[in-house]
Amino acid sequence: MSVVHRVLVPAAVLLLTTQATAGGPKFTSTWKAPEANGVRFAGKKVAALVMTSDENLRMSIEEQLVRELGTRSIQGVATYRMIPKEVLHNSEQARPWFERSGVEGVVSLRPVSAETQVTYAPSVWTTTSYSTLWGYYGYGWTGVYSPGGMRKDTTLVVETLIHSVPLDKLLWAGVSTTTNPEKAPVFIKELVDAAVKEMKKQGLVK
Repeated sequence: MSVVHRVLVPAAVLLLTTQATAGGPKFTSTWKAPEANGVRFAGKKVAALVMTSDENLRMSIEEQLVRELGTRSIQGVATYRMIPKEVLHNSEQARPWFERSGVEGVVSLRPVSAETQVTYAPSVWTTTSYSTLWGYYGYGWTGVYSPGGMRKDTTLVVETLIHSVPLDKLLWAGVSTTTNPEKAPVFIKELVDAAVKEMKKQGLVK
């Protein structure tokens, strides 16, 4: 199991649904839209989307995320099962597939870097590259990072975004950064604890 696989899934699930004790690393950047206050995904269909050029990795992580969503009363569906890979990277061609599937939300996970830290100003989330699902969809696939071999000192940066499909709006965004995650078996727990702490702070989970 790769470093990226072990890091991404638990954080995304808990951002949507659950409680945990605070602790561990903090997200370097978080943002919440006003529209998020009225959105709840329990009992609804949510797509799991992993933006990476490694197809096997993408499929594996999406399936794991779907399983985790299911344990929390959310009907998860892997994007690779909904959309032909030939149109996956094209927002205009992929959009009808999402809309016909009846998904209410999309959880997007995108590895950004495994070498350098990335700084996000709050204003970035309101730009056209992030603020709508389809703006981000097109942008995200043009800048995917393909995790290969990690160097001795590695800083892993991951974007976690939650979009509403009916609203075509970004509801929540978080950026997590950690150093040498492959050397920290407890990193997953620490990351999800930090994620839930941030979401609780902003009123997205109870």
